[in-house]
Amino acid sequence: MAAMARTMEGSGTPVPQRLLAAATRLFADRGYDRTSVQEIVEAAGVTKGALYHYFGSKDDLLHEIYGRVLRLQQERLDEYAESDAPVEDRLRRAAADVVFTTIDHLDDATIFWRSMHQLSPEKNKQVRAERRRYHERFRALIEEGQKEGVFSKDTPADLVVDYHFGSVHHLASWYRPDGPLTQQQVADHLANLLLRALRP
Repeated sequence: MAAMARTMEGSGTPVPQRLLAAATRLFADRGYDRTSVQEIVEAAGVTKGALYHYFGSKDDLLHEIYGRVLRLQQERLDEYAESDAPVEDRLRRAAADVVFTTIDHLDDATIFWRSMHQLSPEKNKQVRAERRRYHERFRALIEEGQKEGVFSKDTPADLVVDYHFGSVHHLASWYRPDGPLTQQQVADHLANLLLRALRP
């Protein structure tokens, strides 16, 4: 109990957030495999007991770093998909949002794509299932537009989804906050490219 109380000292930031922030910084700087649990708890100013109270392992931290972004993206996609707007508008918003939120959490996305193969088989399977749900909801918007005749059926919806998310996954290799394009401009450009590819 005393150890847990100690973890609340300092900035007053909740312990899980402190651990995630420390892990994100260290994984981004050193890499997942070169970062120890001891280094994470020291950077967060907590004990190992605190880490294992909130996260069962370093593997769980990596999973949560990605999971928090994917949950945000899923919530926003569900909101867009369920709105009453025309399907083209809903898809445009969803396509721009996944770009915008990925850039907004670029360290998280970079860490995950660089280190996903180091997750335990169980966690890896879970992540793939979570990603599949997101992709299927996104694909359903494309298929809806194709059925309505708004989008071309020339290219299979699966290939269109892979095309867009391939662009998203490469953002970390070239996007820079001080570059010529803003976060919103990149999101809009990639969304527009997707919509142009789908026009009849």
